[in-house]
Amino acid sequence: MPFPILRTPFVVLSEIISILEPNEAVTSSFCSKNFKCLLSNQYRHRKKFVMLEAYMVDFEDDIRVAIAPGMEETKIVLSVVPMSKLNESTNKVVEINGHKAEFSSEVPIFYFEDKKLGSQWIVDYVTGLFNIDVRRLAIGRNSTWAVDWINSRQEKSMNRVLLVEPTNNDSKADEAVDYVLKNARSSDWIGIDEYVSDNYRFNGTLGPVQEVSISEKGYWVTCDNLMNFDAIEIYIGNSRLTISDLNPFLRHWRAGGSPRLEYLEVCLENGTIFENFDDDLEVVRTDEVGTYPVSFGDPVVIHNCYSIQRMDGVKALFICDRYFHFIVQHGKATSWRE
Repeated sequence: MPFPILRTPFVVLSEIISILEPNEAVTSSFCSKNFKCLLSNQYRHRKKFVMLEAYMVDFEDDIRVAIAPGMEETKIVLSVVPMSKLNESTNKVVEINGHKAEFSSEVPIFYFEDKKLGSQWIVDYVTGLFNIDVRRLAIGRNSTWAVDWINSRQEKSMNRVLLVEPTNNDSKADEAVDYVLKNARSSDWIGIDEYVSDNYRFNGTLGPVQEVSISEKGYWVTCDNLMNFDAIEIYIGNSRLTISDLNPFLRHWRAGGSPRLEYLEVCLENGTIFENFDDDLEVVRTDEVGTYPVSFGDPVVIHNCYSIQRMDGVKALFICDRYFHFIVQHGKATSWRE
């Protein structure tokens, strides 16, 4: 016999709603329009739920929305599957709001012919229910439309944007990387995990953002890119930069460029020993130790460093062998996360 939950005293009902996990709240919201409205009102007026954030994933056939309670682990609450995978011979499929859905798994699944429409529908549903914004976004090269769509639907910018590594060899990689770099608005982190052609060049600016991370496919990054990334931390994997490329970056920083930069890490594809500095840089050897608390793993510690001083007196320590580690010195090393 169904439990008449809407007849429960409001105090008790409110307490029940407060202990629901995000996935449980989304699933139960489909019970009736009245219960969905009740849930939405509770989430809209209770400060306890202010930290909830929506996380949208749209990558090939992986389409889902998750809820992140602050910086805690995300929990998937709703997903979309292509209509071609629907098996209507089962008794598990129902129709809700004109869309076919299945509730036999832990997370409700909706079937859509149009993947883009399905993505937008589940995002609108979840963000409307919890009265929250999309703060994290992970997309594939065929879903860059989501960047502009999210930018236009909310005033607050996202805090994390990732272009995911593909599982196919679609030719749209260059356009996807260029679009995300030029259009993504993110306060905390922008990550690019995508292959581009050897001829690809990014000619724009990026940021301001806290961190830029170009994964193991950073061979396209130029010295001009380093100077035009407005970030506190920059990580570049498998770069093809050379000694002659890094001298102009040091000159740029010494003259006051990249004023927000605290840490730069470039993995040099071919490896090198950095000994040939332009005289005007006034680089000197030092026995100082540089330390930076990176966002993952143990802090980076560099020894037998070189030192360079900016025109305003601020110093940076760096080494260059397999990696170019560049740490700006402002007294005690700190991270923007602290």
